[in-house]
Amino acid sequence: MKKWTPTHEAPEPLEGPVVATITGGTIAWFVLFLAQLPFYGWFDDHGHLWWLWTCLAGAGLGLIGIWYVRKRDAALKRHAAATAATAAGAPPEGRD
Repeated sequence: MKKWTPTHEAPEPLEGPVVATITGGTIAWFVLFLAQLPFYGWFDDHGHLWWLWTCLAGAGLGLIGIWYVRKRDAALKRHAAATAATAAGAPPEGRD
């Protein structure tokens, strides 16, 4: 039997408001952590304490994600500006 292989090009990746999306998710994880904090004793008694720490870990990883996507967004903008400057015949920024 012949293995199926795609015969078309892969689509371009979707770009959207990545920084806003990651920031919103991080805020949501932190709000969930704060909302569960008053019920610490109940979670501990029922063996569900990991729910609390999962929310805190999500918020912490989200902070790393915000840092990463902000750096990525800035690098993409720098690259686009350098490409536009090169296409216009001007020397790339930062070079004399």
